[in-house]
Amino acid sequence: MKTKPNRGKGDTAGNSCITEVVINDKPTRLLLDPGAFCSCVGKSFLKTCVPDFEDHLLPIYGIKFNIASNPMKELGIFETNIIFPHINGNLRITVEFVVMENCPSTHFILGNDYLIIGAFASDKEPLGSIIGHEIDINLNIERPYPPLLRGPTYPAGPKSREALEIHSKELLDLGVIRKVGHNEEVEMTTPVIVELHNGKSRMVGDCGALNTYTVPEQYPIPKIQVALTQIYQAVYISTMDSLKGFSQNLMTLRARKYLRNIVHC
Repeated sequence: MKTKPNRGKGDTAGNSCITEVVINDKPTRLLLDPGAFCSCVGKSFLKTCVPDFEDHLLPIYGIKFNIASNPMKELGIFETNIIFPHINGNLRITVEFVVMENCPSTHFILGNDYLIIGAFASDKEPLGSIIGHEIDINLNIERPYPPLLRGPTYPAGPKSREALEIHSKELLDLGVIRKVGHNEEVEMTTPVIVELHNGKSRMVGDCGALNTYTVPEQYPIPKIQVALTQIYQAVYISTMDSLKGFSQNLMTLRARKYLRNIVHC
């Protein structure tokens, strides 16, 4: 419990907003500044953490920045992953820092722009979480479940095994999946494979057996005339290429036990 400070000692009552994070596999300091509209870092300090950062700068166009009314000289955008260590699981986010030539800070400054950048999926962070529309799975059978629903692991070569380990670690770090506890009962397992497309790999679960015993859902597709009527006189129309989009649908607590992945890790 804190007590009210004596008059003239108000500067001693505040809490520090500087925390320890991991950037580029190195522990460093970061200031949480919700009042800043963009995240930034000084060139000199960034060089101590990422010596070759200038080789990875993204261009910046026509924007002027000031810190405490002092004009800053911007060099470019440095994009990196930040890991917030925690005993219950690390948090990782992707942030774009504006690199300032003459910024004297001795830490990274995290503004409120990361909230917007992380709100949607992108090619850099292809996981967009859909909240409020959890998916449930209803089976057309009861216990005991058939052996078909306890699929064994598929054979995986060295390249596929390496890709599975990388994808599993990324999903664990993002909090999308978790390891099954030693005391948890596992009644179903979904084997996982690696799918290669255009030189990139993706971890895919084979839910063929599960689909056999799942009650199908109906997704009515609207007629073209109905769709055109709904957008009649619209001022703005937003579209998305579903083939290139990524989304992460959350599962209900009851349905998660049906999606226990089993991999070569």
